[in-house]
Amino acid sequence: MIRLILTLCSILIIGLGASPLTLAQDTPIPAITAEKLQKGDEVAKKAFEATQKGDFVQAQTYWTELIQQFPTNPAVWSNRGNTLVSQNKLEEAIADFNQAIELAPDAPDPYLNRGTALEGQGKYQAAIADYNRVLELDPNDAMAYNNRGNAQGGLGNWDQALSDYQKAVKIEPNFAFAKANVALAFYQLGNTEEALSEMRKIARKYPMFPDIRAALTAVLWHLGKQGEAESNWVAAVGMDNRYQDLDWVTKIRRWPPQMVIALDKFLNLK
Repeated sequence: MIRLILTLCSILIIGLGASPLTLAQDTPIPAITAEKLQKGDEVAKKAFEATQKGDFVQAQTYWTELIQQFPTNPAVWSNRGNTLVSQNKLEEAIADFNQAIELAPDAPDPYLNRGTALEGQGKYQAAIADYNRVLELDPNDAMAYNNRGNAQGGLGNWDQALSDYQKAVKIEPNFAFAKANVALAFYQLGNTEEALSEMRKIARKYPMFPDIRAALTAVLWHLGKQGEAESNWVAAVGMDNRYQDLDWVTKIRRWPPQMVIALDKFLNLK
């Protein structure tokens, strides 16, 4: 999971707490006027709006414009990197995150976001190193724990993944994806009843959460509760039909292997 940097007025001025660095010794820092900041904020709002609409190409264009205007601001580099991740342009994204880290080495977000890109490349150990750096900077970063759990899962270390997911939930009890990941990890580790119990709790609290509805479908089908499984499936695909695509579930959402197998059995038997 990536994290956008939302406080545009402040980041355009100081940028993630960075000191006023230059990209090269002979490159002067552009003058930052109130008018320039206002225009930059307007462009940033357009970038966020494009991202919310899923128009990542347009969002990238806006962030590129801001990079040209504010080249020493690490947040604009990191946010453009996020749009590149969303387009699966991982090498380009990592280059942007590297630039953000060079400008603000003590800011956690570029490390977190670079870790996500590294995961996308299957470089789980490198991703874990970035998440560890985030946790050095902020020991209470729930997303870093959740993402580190994902990377541990990528390595097959599901006990460690579960521990990280649980830490994320302890820090942020309403972190729905981390709660879902706890339940999925329980199932992967063979704790089916505990997984089902957690999934039911999450579904009651977040009835419009397609991930947990799809997970319930797979587990309930495995347990022979066909009617309830079918009901949850209708809800899941009504909200997000990507769960019909096992390749997406495996490679993008990255469910644990046993959960993917359970969903595959449901889909094939249908």
